[in-house]
Amino acid sequence: MTGLQRSVYTVLAVLAFVPAAHAADALNGKNLYLNGPTSGGTSCASCHGPSPAANVNGILAAANTPSVITSAFSANKGGMGTLFNGKFTTAEIADLAAFIGNPTVTAAPAAAVNPASLSFAASTIGQSASPLATTLSNTGNAALNVGTLTLSGAAAGDYAVSGGTCANGTSLAAGANCTVQVTFKPTASGARGASLVIAHNATGGSSTVALSGTGNVVAQATVALSANAIDFGALVASVASPAKSITVNNTGQAALTFSSIAVGGANAGVFTLGGTCATATAVPAGGSCTVTVTANSSANGAFSGNLSLGSNASNGVVTVALSGSVAAPAPAVKASPSAVAFGTQTIGAPAATQTVTLANTGNVALTLNGIAVSGASTVTIASKTCGTTLDVGANCTVTLAFAPAASGTAAATLAVTSNAAPLQVSISGTGTTAPAAKPALSEAGPVAFADTQVGKSAATHTITLSNGGTAALKVASLVLDGAQASDFELKGTCATNVSVAASSSCTIDVGFKPTAAGQRAATLVLMTDAGNQFTVEIKGTGVAVPVPMLTVNPQSFDFGAADVNGTSPTHRITLANTGANAATVTAATFTGPYALQADTGACAAVPFTLQPGASCDLVVRFTPVGAGDAAGSLALTADGGGAWNVALTGKGNVQTAQAPQNAGGGGCSSIKDGNDPVLALLVVLSFGVLGWRRFGKKEVK
Repeated sequence: MTGLQRSVYTVLAVLAFVPAAHAADALNGKNLYLNGPTSGGTSCASCHGPSPAANVNGILAAANTPSVITSAFSANKGGMGTLFNGKFTTAEIADLAAFIGNPTVTAAPAAAVNPASLSFAASTIGQSASPLATTLSNTGNAALNVGTLTLSGAAAGDYAVSGGTCANGTSLAAGANCTVQVTFKPTASGARGASLVIAHNATGGSSTVALSGTGNVVAQATVALSANAIDFGALVASVASPAKSITVNNTGQAALTFSSIAVGGANAGVFTLGGTCATATAVPAGGSCTVTVTANSSANGAFSGNLSLGSNASNGVVTVALSGSVAAPAPAVKASPSAVAFGTQTIGAPAATQTVTLANTGNVALTLNGIAVSGASTVTIASKTCGTTLDVGANCTVTLAFAPAASGTAAATLAVTSNAAPLQVSISGTGTTAPAAKPALSEAGPVAFADTQVGKSAATHTITLSNGGTAALKVASLVLDGAQASDFELKGTCATNVSVAASSSCTIDVGFKPTAAGQRAATLVLMTDAGNQFTVEIKGTGVAVPVPMLTVNPQSFDFGAADVNGTSPTHRITLANTGANAATVTAATFTGPYALQADTGACAAVPFTLQPGASCDLVVRFTPVGAGDAAGSLALTADGGGAWNVALTGKGNVQTAQAPQNAGGGGCSSIKDGNDPVLALLVVLSFGVLGWRRFGKKEVK
């Protein structure tokens, strides 16, 4: 083999072990920079501004250089390691570096609608079904500009765009969306089809949503469900779940009879049904029954199915989506924070303390075999609430103390051994003889908010940061981290770059406003300029807005004929709350010559609340303003969704003046009995005229 051949083979051998280069995606890097890790948490933009081009905190040093970002994470520069270690893949870090190097990267919009069809509940002619909405999403990477919203098709007049956030001129950023709400009010019986067309600047120029509904001419039953889906969450293999319940309400005006109550779908055999709903038992108008569902699977992984209720209801077959997941028994433990930084502490001062929370994140009980600190002897366990076992979802705390005896850094490790994988928490601190700040939080957490309805705010919780040291401190970073961080907010006098003098304090006001139902959690992360780090777990539960269950009787009324400018007739419309939650009527809107009539025995002024099982009357007044038919409606809306429409009709009648009767022969009197005073007056006048004429003749002579 010649020297040249050996050189060629050597180069090929080396290249065989060189990993393939990642083609960095600046657009994906832009998304990660602006929105944070895909698993949730603080975004890069929160510290470096909306564009890397501004070079806030020297971020341009990482332009097309992933190693700069990796080094910053490893060094926990500005707390970045705490926020981002383990949350970005190597490829994602390369994408971030590519975006920092090309912050003006652009792309094209793409449009998607979901759902692509809206099927409205069958409704009596002249009455409105509950509105439905579709979501237009920009799945591209450039602004999606919305154009006109139009309705087309044979029954387009039965539909109307009634709300939503999409409108002509709306611009959707990449990843954003808007909604279009449509109402259905049939003008004839039978199937009524149409289409909603949304114009935009994406490929194709428009998106179409199919609309369907049925007009009914007779009173029917209507099914309303307390929930449209059941999520059983994470279950342990071969262990039955707690029973979940769905309430089926008949909000129509006829008895509801079931033709079938069954479970279908890919994993139908996982589910078992129970409850009071049955094919042999009718549910009267305004009544309800329940269906209970239990899940039990021996196979690991996700499972799904659907509960199907067939009946004579106007909205036909209704379904409830069923889902959950199953895993083999797996213990797991998590520490928060994952690293403890005591910062600089004065030698000889009382020990500084920080608390680590251990949580059982597995699906079986955790057996704790040992909790100990190794490394620097100046770091010790001050106290702990952990026993030998920890239930699923439970947590306990370990309080660490640091009392430096000499200048310089100290390092230690908190080790937790259990039936889960070993867990280690790194601990660091620095001793000094110089004056030093001594930050402390008024509580270590977790902070638990009261259950709060989605879209509403819980009472603010205040945490105090105090400085018990001999030097001032500065808040280097104060942020919220976690998948649901956007459900929480920080206010108060503590903020990034705020200084706290010795023996002084500032406050952190934590707010909670859930955007979805279920458990919501985040982590408050505070760093000081001396390297102190504090984390506080924050959690709360979002409660779904109760679906209002109201019946309206009657659903249409004809006032008949009424005189214009006469006495206005009234009629009482009865509202009844047939659900299990209080229902708040937020608006009562009229069209046509109709209005609410004040009445001491009627419903309270809008808005008003009806408790479960309660009812009241709305007194409606008809005041015609002209002759002829007068059509109108009463539209009711309730907090939490739901709309009801009462069709109103009537006829205006105009009184005409009575024509004089020529019963007296001369057209001057209608008196028939000979006692007409007009006749006597005419006789006197006639004698006067004759006398005047005779007097006039004598004067002439």
